Amino acid sequence: MTLHTHDPKHETHHSVADATRPHIIRSPASPTRITPQPWRRLRTALLGALGAGVLSMGVCTNAQASYADHHEAQRFIEDMRARHDFDTAELQNTLARAQREPRVIRLITPPARKGAPRSWQGYRSRFLDRTRIEGGTRFWREHEAELARAEQQFGVPAEVIVAIIGVETLYGRNTGNFETLSALATLAFDYPPRAELFRRELESLLLLAREQGRDPASYSGSYAGALGYPQFLPSSVRAYAVDFDANGRIDFESNPVDAIGSVANYLHAHGWQPGAPVAERARIAPQADVATLVAAGIEPALAPETLTRQGVSALDGDAPAALATLVDLETPGEETEFWLGYRNFYVITRYNRSSFYAMSVFELAEALRLRRLVEAIRAERR
Repeated sequence: MTLHTHDPKHETHHSVADATRPHIIRSPASPTRITPQPWRRLRTALLGALGAGVLSMGVCTNAQASYADHHEAQRFIEDMRARHDFDTAELQNTLARAQREPRVIRLITPPARKGAPRSWQGYRSRFLDRTRIEGGTRFWREHEAELARAEQQFGVPAEVIVAIIGVETLYGRNTGNFETLSALATLAFDYPPRAELFRRELESLLLLAREQGRDPASYSGSYAGALGYPQFLPSSVRAYAVDFDANGRIDFESNPVDAIGSVANYLHAHGWQPGAPVAERARIAPQADVATLVAAGIEPALAPETLTRQGVSALDGDAPAALATLVDLETPGEETEFWLGYRNFYVITRYNRSSFYAMSVFELAEALRLRRLVEAIRAERR
């Protein structure tokens, strides 16, 4: 599951996957006078301050032998020894093999300037396409028995499991090629804004490797440390992964069966309600105060009677089916879509805290379910 930055409006897109290069301020042509101009003095002061700040944070540089020499890493090693009984020399050797990955920093750093407005239709088109629908139909057909077993055991519909794997990695085709140890070490020790989070994930990676009897450097995945078919972070692998094929080990790299069971288990553990709705299109009366309703947050907290009183109903005019959140899906130049998101919609956002993501999963799941229904009807008519 990919990490995301927080949008206070409705927790949209905590994805680090869409970050672009930070904006670079380019200097104008050299001035004709030798006397430094004010902008040059300011630039010199800023660069000096930045350099001092970087050094004070102990960033791993070419002059530094490895992350084993990083002073924050030294504290991390001592903590791992004290809390998890790791051997100090072994950990130093492991971190000595981790390489600083500048591309990881570039990818995770939010752009300095806001780009174009976010577009629901633009985001949707990345996942609701022929490739994912046809690929998901094949994936479902190939793993029909395992998906049925996961649905029976965890209560999560097969189409939702398939849709999440499709959105995350195109059914295992795009799992990432970053060495996880180096990516997490880079973020843990050279990315102060989220260092605490990534130190926890580095800790989880080392514990996972010990539990699985693997070299910590043998894992690969996204630049944020997400692994395999379902893009679980190491902490989620340890907490929610299941050996769904019962072969004695969990394999997210080459075995989709474990991913199927683990995605279902993750959603189940976060409160999936079997048989309950996910979302439905909303009808908004002219007098509705949509800004206040949307601001209530992504977790369903608006009672059906409250929404009805405010002029919000399901598209067919009925009252909302349960406690709901009002989700606004904006596309520049087009009318905003409003949806009622129920508890299961919220559960999908626990996988990725983005309303765009959750709606893409829901709509892809619906497209896959309808495709399967059409195939079944055609098969009956033969």
